[in-house]
Amino acid sequence: MEKLKLTYTHDSAVANIIMDDGKGNILDDVMMNEMLNVFNDLKSNKDIKLITFEGAGKHFSFGASVEEHTKERAGGMLKTFHKLFYSIMDMGIPTVAKIWGQCLGGGLELALACNVIYTDKTARLGQPEIMLGVFPPPASIILPLKIGTARAEELLITGRSISAESGQEMGLINEVYDDIQSLNSALDTWIEKFILPKSASSLKFAIKAARTNFNTILKSKLPVVEKMYVDQLMNTEDANEGINAFIEKRKPVWKNC
Repeated sequence: MEKLKLTYTHDSAVANIIMDDGKGNILDDVMMNEMLNVFNDLKSNKDIKLITFEGAGKHFSFGASVEEHTKERAGGMLKTFHKLFYSIMDMGIPTVAKIWGQCLGGGLELALACNVIYTDKTARLGQPEIMLGVFPPPASIILPLKIGTARAEELLITGRSISAESGQEMGLINEVYDDIQSLNSALDTWIEKFILPKSASSLKFAIKAARTNFNTILKSKLPVVEKMYVDQLMNTEDANEGINAFIEKRKPVWKNC
């Protein structure tokens, strides 16, 4: 694979997906399709009890490719991106996001789809899409489900990033550790104590049962906000201006329409 690494640990019961593009681990078309192929393989592996996600280097992910957010490409990009969420729901395999450094935009949305989020103290999390004149479809649905409407809306309309400690206070992050080594050690202990002794088949049923409401809402509402994004938002001048300004490395000039 070009932009993903896949390793197996704990007697091949745990699959570790590592995003690695040599830069900010951008979720572009290549990486997303590689991830979908991995998901397809993991779905048919009856012995997988847990999937972990992490970013190579100093960051988890800077998010989806802005260049693929242009009006001409946004529809196709979103369809591929949203397949990641449908696939995670369909697999039903427990998931953990291991975050250090920047976790932004689509990177945070991928983490939000996970059952458990562990970070170290360097983690910074945010949905900055509004600064580009757009919005994040999955996060618009998932964030309110995870941390409540008031907190979610404030993050979505400001686009600000929060610290790991703030994320934990909001209930977004399960545990925060001093460094990557402490995080990995604690996660290993958690896996050995709480995951490995259990049936892989039963874990899948437990996840799907626990996420009955979550999955129902996401499956029904994500197509709605995807359509809003493609058919309405991307026909406004400001959404196109925000994306183009970022690509051209200049300050956007809003027309409020």
